[in-house]
Amino acid sequence: MSPRLRIRGGRVYDPAHGVDGEVRDVCIEDGRIAESLPRDAPVLDASGLVVMAGAVDIHSHVAGPKVNLARRLSPERRREGVPSTRRAGRFLRSGTAGTVPSTFTTGRLYALLGYTTVFDAAVPLLGARHAHLELADTPLVDKGFYVLAGNDDLLLRPLAAHEDEEARQRLAWAVRAARAYAVKVVNPGGVHAWKTSRAAVGLDDPVPGLALTPRRILQGIAGAVDALRLPHPVHLHCNDLGLAGNASTTLATMDALEGRRAHLAHLQFHCYGGERGGRPTSRARDVVEALDRSANLSADVGQVVFGEATTMTADARVGEMLHDLTGRKWVDADLELEGGCGIVPYEYREKNLVHATQWAVGLELLLLSRDPWRLVLSTDHPNGGTFLSYPRLVRWLMDKAFRDEQIARLPPKALEGTALADGLAREYTLSEIAIVTRAGPARLLGLASKGHLGPGADADVTLYAPDEDIESMFRAPRHVVKGGVRVVEDGRLREEVYGRALQASPEHDPSVERGIRALLEEEGTLPLEDYVVGEDEVAAP
Repeated sequence: MSPRLRIRGGRVYDPAHGVDGEVRDVCIEDGRIAESLPRDAPVLDASGLVVMAGAVDIHSHVAGPKVNLARRLSPERRREGVPSTRRAGRFLRSGTAGTVPSTFTTGRLYALLGYTTVFDAAVPLLGARHAHLELADTPLVDKGFYVLAGNDDLLLRPLAAHEDEEARQRLAWAVRAARAYAVKVVNPGGVHAWKTSRAAVGLDDPVPGLALTPRRILQGIAGAVDALRLPHPVHLHCNDLGLAGNASTTLATMDALEGRRAHLAHLQFHCYGGERGGRPTSRARDVVEALDRSANLSADVGQVVFGEATTMTADARVGEMLHDLTGRKWVDADLELEGGCGIVPYEYREKNLVHATQWAVGLELLLLSRDPWRLVLSTDHPNGGTFLSYPRLVRWLMDKAFRDEQIARLPPKALEGTALADGLAREYTLSEIAIVTRAGPARLLGLASKGHLGPGADADVTLYAPDEDIESMFRAPRHVVKGGVRVVEDGRLREEVYGRALQASPEHDPSVERGIRALLEEEGTLPLEDYVVGEDEVAAP
């Protein structure tokens, strides 16, 4: 580690501290941002460059059983020529890329975009050990994941019996056992209904076989996460993803939370009007206005980007729906305790009316939002597009003329009823981009040392060369510093370091394990001990 470094004379964008393009130095000492340094400290000349904190991806899919299964399903979507790193006269491993890159390629590609922290958004409890192994093999970023809950008897039984304290204790055990960072709920009750009876359930419909509704599941788990004081609120994939008319479900879900904290994942996929079974239309304005009014809620956008994607979701119903729609190969895998996952290779086409509408809905959300701190950037990698498309998404936000060029290539009907059809003129500033890619995600995750350049912050810093082509600017940072180490120089990998595994450790009553053990002996095939990830199994926790 380089113990000291002065990044001199760059234009700094640090919205967490109200710094908006001021020319100033950024000082680094022992992997942290420092207030000052001795005059003889090493200098990185940043004159004319844009300086931001390292970017933070709040919602991605980069590790665990589902990701590895997607790699196996589509070997033809891999390519050679991915970045390798030279050190001490030798090249380290090269890997494979495509819509689902290999572990070490994932870390390198994120770093080459200026990202230094990444979270996988859905890992089943039994897949936690697998996820940690893959994250340990992912260089150049700090990383963590959200453990799945809400469609298995581990929590459904106590919630149905109104044993909320038991549910809270079991949830704390699950987070700690998985060494997860947060809790993910996918289509609460709906996945259980699909797996057991192929039934579709509304927010207030009984889940088949249970005296329980999705509303009750959602309220119970969100309340438990709040009571446990986890750093990130319940990370919620709402019911009815992808269906025409689902905006009504999303709005009802927001109301049902009744002040409880929640983060709404890939919001674009939940903002559709129209009739069930018909073509989705946009209700982005209604949803984003409700989000703006709800201080307890936040979201990431899940922007669709035209080109290849891979849909992978713990909402296995969606996997089947996309297979039926496209006729493409697919796989659906299930693990004990919240493990369903449907995977379908996919492609978004700009001439496809539905795909074009989805693209417009995502841009509407971001451009209509009045609070960039609570609606942040994502593509739900690789569901809406790969994280490699982030620079293009940034340009769509910052450059109306470029956005209009894309709009001109879309079917005219795709924009009917959208704010884009009215010539929505907003263009993001560099400070707003710093919020939706860095400061906002870090704050929503409760990461006090990320997303900013104040004293004590992690020394994760990205330097860009200004360019009229915003996409080119954000696609190839001039320099990236990770934990005080210069890992990217002149747009090339210079050094490879391995970041930390970020996890939460809520306390739980050890006696709760008796009930969990009994459940596993009744319904499962593995003992409780096989679900518990040891501290020594996590790299740099």
